[in-house]
Amino acid sequence: MQGPDEAAFGGKRRTLKQWDTTTAGFIAMLFNSYEFIFFFLPIAFAAFFWIARYSRPLAALWLFAASLFFYGWWNPVYVGLLVGSIFFNFAIGTAISREHRRGAHVRRRLLVWIGVSSDLALLAYYKYANFFVSNANQLLGTAWHTEAILLPLGISFFTFTQIAFLVDAYRGEVKESNFVHYGLFVTYFPHLIAGPVLHHKEMMPQFSLDRTYRLQWDNLSIGLTVFAIGLFKKVVLADGVAPFASPVFSAAANGASITLLEAWCGALAYTLQLYFDFSGYSDMAIGLSRIFGIRLPLNFDSPYKATSIIDFWRRWHMTLSRFLRDYLYFALGGNRKGAVMRHANLMITMLLGGLWHGAGWTFVIWGGLHGIYLVLNHAWRRFRFVVFGTRPAGSIERFVGRFLTFLAVVLGWVFFRASDAGAALSVIGAMAGANGLMIPSNWPGAWYANALLERFGFDPALGVAVNQFDPSGTGPYWIAALLAIAWFMPNTQEFMARFAPTLERPASPQGLPSWSPHAGWAVATGTLGALALLNMSHVSEFLYFQF
Repeated sequence: MQGPDEAAFGGKRRTLKQWDTTTAGFIAMLFNSYEFIFFFLPIAFAAFFWIARYSRPLAALWLFAASLFFYGWWNPVYVGLLVGSIFFNFAIGTAISREHRRGAHVRRRLLVWIGVSSDLALLAYYKYANFFVSNANQLLGTAWHTEAILLPLGISFFTFTQIAFLVDAYRGEVKESNFVHYGLFVTYFPHLIAGPVLHHKEMMPQFSLDRTYRLQWDNLSIGLTVFAIGLFKKVVLADGVAPFASPVFSAAANGASITLLEAWCGALAYTLQLYFDFSGYSDMAIGLSRIFGIRLPLNFDSPYKATSIIDFWRRWHMTLSRFLRDYLYFALGGNRKGAVMRHANLMITMLLGGLWHGAGWTFVIWGGLHGIYLVLNHAWRRFRFVVFGTRPAGSIERFVGRFLTFLAVVLGWVFFRASDAGAALSVIGAMAGANGLMIPSNWPGAWYANALLERFGFDPALGVAVNQFDPSGTGPYWIAALLAIAWFMPNTQEFMARFAPTLERPASPQGLPSWSPHAGWAVATGTLGALALLNMSHVSEFLYFQF
């Protein structure tokens, strides 16, 4: 983002409540599956560079076809939908560019309107038809009915990617018209299912470079290292902390009474599960792409280290934030029409961004919360500027900002995860102490904590009610360890900064170890990868899956 008046937005998620990767009898090929790691990836990689020795266009076509195969593994029927969308948008975009060169403004405006509205109509049908019909029935007392619609994988990603292409064609910013490169840009398998949201100006030129089609061992070592780190984050860390989140939210959905520690354990566990799940996916996507010699944009940059909500949205799902800023917030007028309209545009953008995450009112509430957070953050920045001028924030102010930002984000994630608003309010009420405090007797230091609280005049209970949520009593250890990693350790891009795994080149933290292509780091990377593979007892979906 480009300053405090151009706050980042974004984040995204499907109806993330409970979605089964075997929906309708189809199984998606996830990055954390044996089929992908030992079947698809080696074949796609070897064939790409073998074909590239003889023909670059054929190699690009092969990667395009392999990406379609990757997509079709889940449900072959929807390959036709994806290919049809690609042909339609490429034809419309080409026509818009042609009319732009001719100076035909009216026809150019008509074409972009047809293209964007068609893309949005397709997205609205698959993503929101059931939601709108259900709410209309409740509001109007009608009995309209639609068949259950299975949401195509990645439809939000390839739709937003192509809308940006059409708008940029309208602006005269599209320079390349190679259909294979365009199709590869849209379907490129490292980003197709859960992002990042790609931009044609970043990706299509890379498909034209000679070096992209030459096998380079540094790309292979860097890519495998980043992929292994991401796989470990997903399989070991995110999936490891998940059991401490799901039972709490399930209990809330079923009307069970949750105590203070249970609620905080569940909320923090989900906060960390989502963090390492999305961070792991982002790393895996970057690593996979780098194996093929192609750099993706940075999409995740330690968002829990943010010192404000504006800073958070510059770090969380950065490419979606960029899209919402450039193609929605600015289109609404951005900050060009005064503070009141800027705040209104922020709220509209975040409400729509919340609804984009899933067809449910909890997502709208989540988006609205972050819209309010952003408005308050801008108001505070204005107040601070009036009182303190341009004086930089001190260490105490930064600490308080980080603490309050994290609490606000945790509160929002409760709505993001809960099955409905009632369940979310139940968890939040419990976090506020509405149901009292009970210290599980199997938690570390339970008896000492109980005695300490009694000494200060509190009357906590000591029991086993929480056992249904945390039978092992290890939840606090997981939460503490993952918070320490998220808050204090360098992220993958900082760790790998010397070798710029992404299009951006983040600064490397001073005084901390950084990766280099040596035997020691190879052993460490191999160990992380082996631990992840050994823990892949089942294929668990990514939380940012099937948008």
